[in-house]
Amino acid sequence: MKTLVVANQKGGVGKTSTVVHLAFDFLEQGLKVVVIDLDTQANASYTLQSFGSGLVASELFADVPTGAWPQTAIDFTDPNSPRMTLIASDVELANLEKVPLADAGAKFRDAIKALDAQGFDACLIDTAPSLGVGMAAALLAADYVLSPIELEAYSIQGIKQMVTTIAHLRKANPKLQFLGMVPSKVDGRNPRHARHLEELERAYPQLMIPTGVGLRSSIADALASRVPVWKIRKTAARKATQEIRALAAHVFEKMEMTQ
Repeated sequence: MKTLVVANQKGGVGKTSTVVHLAFDFLEQGLKVVVIDLDTQANASYTLQSFGSGLVASELFADVPTGAWPQTAIDFTDPNSPRMTLIASDVELANLEKVPLADAGAKFRDAIKALDAQGFDACLIDTAPSLGVGMAAALLAADYVLSPIELEAYSIQGIKQMVTTIAHLRKANPKLQFLGMVPSKVDGRNPRHARHLEELERAYPQLMIPTGVGLRSSIADALASRVPVWKIRKTAARKATQEIRALAAHVFEKMEMTQ
């Protein structure tokens, strides 16, 4: 199982949209997917609620009996069983900040191993917009991290902190690979966005993912309707679909996933 964390210390940059659409895309490609929502805003949990497992995310930081838990109850031998499951956000996640990172990280790694043993191909993790215990524990357990970034000054300042955080955590988790930054909510008519994108490409030439996602109302419509944007029957959704499919293909390749 390959584990990807979508993270940025700045909110409103498209993290949940990225997680949800990667999950839908991977599912359609035949992968067995588990999504973990570590954001107390629970937006991914709202959109993916029909895939609920009955498990909640705070339980992943509890003591896990080896080989016995967490069980998602998906029967991968049944062709009619869904191939995706959600471990939903819950209010108890707010108490994680009281837990030492070493303890939370160790328990979360055990939970990821237990999920891996159930036969999932990909684990996608949405995180809160702050470097708290939850995000740090997820990064300590993950194989990959991806950071959507809005082309505004505050977001750019936040991504500098994010790059530093990832570099620091890689000392404790050497397998963690930074797939890069995804330009998100890009307004092609906004000269400020064009200028900031050029600045980022100069500052981080190896970390800018070439497939960005525009400022598309159809994406918000899709999340509210609990479907991927390619299921939205609007002409405006076509461009968003192209952009998100291109991003998913890029991530799929970089994660070295196989169908």
